[in-house]
Amino acid sequence: MKVEKHRIGELCRMVRGTSPTLKTEPGPYPLVVTASYRRTADSWQLEGPAVCIPLVSSTGHGHAALHRVHYQEGKFALANLLVALLPKDPSVCDAHYLYHLLMTQKDELLVPLMQGTANVSLKEQDIAGVEIPLPSLAGQRRVVARIKELGAQIDEARTLRHQAAGEAEALLPRAAEELLSNGFPLSQLEEVCSVITDGTHQTPRYTEDGAIFLSAKNIKPFRFMPEEHRKVSLEDFRGYTSRNKPQRGDVLLTRVGAGIGEAAVVDQDIEFAIYVSLALIRTDRSRLSPEFLVHWLNSPVGRASSYRETLGRGTSQGNLNLKLLRGVVLPVPPLPEQRRIAFELDTLLAEVDTLKRLQAETDAELDALLSAIFDRAFRGEL
Repeated sequence: MKVEKHRIGELCRMVRGTSPTLKTEPGPYPLVVTASYRRTADSWQLEGPAVCIPLVSSTGHGHAALHRVHYQEGKFALANLLVALLPKDPSVCDAHYLYHLLMTQKDELLVPLMQGTANVSLKEQDIAGVEIPLPSLAGQRRVVARIKELGAQIDEARTLRHQAAGEAEALLPRAAEELLSNGFPLSQLEEVCSVITDGTHQTPRYTEDGAIFLSAKNIKPFRFMPEEHRKVSLEDFRGYTSRNKPQRGDVLLTRVGAGIGEAAVVDQDIEFAIYVSLALIRTDRSRLSPEFLVHWLNSPVGRASSYRETLGRGTSQGNLNLKLLRGVVLPVPPLPEQRRIAFELDTLLAEVDTLKRLQAETDAELDALLSAIFDRAFRGEL
């Protein structure tokens, strides 16, 4: 496939957007903005097909980056932070081809042209001077058709992987509900625990050096994550842990915020203090396994029976009330049965985590494959 190079300014009419992103009145026309989604506008400025390029960095803060370019057909409005490329002669330059080319090679063709310190941006005249490979119209359309065909196959593979991961993840709460709802004897939480308390209510004074201090952000379901921690002075640390110092095998439960009710076992031998956003639960190991408790707390049946009863009132956001938490009733099977249930659920959780990791790896591989397909297409090798 014969490929010649042409400057964008020779091929396209370039029009700067006129609509302020946040102040444009909504309406029946799409408003192309820098984000991946479209807003709406009450009037239209341009009629596509067009390729729209943001003129400002996607990340800001003095860093040159361009996350995306846009393809738009029909009548549309364009935000004033973008420029539209409208092919002058559709028999010479196909807008779909131009979009795929610029989207694939934006880091090579456009990002190096971005200038500035605090506000990194593109200049329209620099875009106009960019040279792009341009095969015949028939060749452009073959490239676009091939990219769409292979892209659809890749999207299908990605969708199937996501569905499989979603179905596997849904198995965990169903299995937990089945295993934890078998008519076991019931006990109040305080009857099978030696400690149910929370962290310091004092506003922490963070320091550069000192002892580890954790908050709600360090707990996710089944995951104790102390790596991203803050520090407090040793003097404050001793005060914060004067009542109960967290230890390996304790259960930490998020009391406030978006992750309210998420629980994990402390599985590392480290010294740390906690904030009031976390509850510390130390089970009576002769009656209650912490691993079993964490599975119950994170399960649908555990959430339904405990958090509905323990959410505090009178604050701007819900919080788990410790007094009420102590009285929550939970199933307490014999210890061997607790260990068996926890082992089965841990095994399923590990399988779900593995599938999620494979899904992420597959997404990265599919993205790389799609990029390679584009590169081959624009070299005339498809």
